Amino acid sequence: MPNSDLLPSLLFKINENQLALEAAILELSNWVEQQGGAEVADNVRGALEAIDRNEGFIKLTLAALMTPE
Repeated sequence: MPNSDLLPSLLFKINENQLALEAAILELSNWVEQQGGAEVADNVRGALEAIDRNEGFIKLTLAALMTPE
């Protein structure tokens, strides 16, 4: 398998890891909010919005990269 064929799979796995980290961090921010850290939780959720904003583009690009020519 040429290295160029590995790139889409690698990027897909990196994206999966990123989404898993987003979910874990969101759970932690919910816990922080329950402990009285509403401002910190809001800041964390604000930072996570970048992942949400970029998710659609990443999925479309990965689909294009993984489509056989």
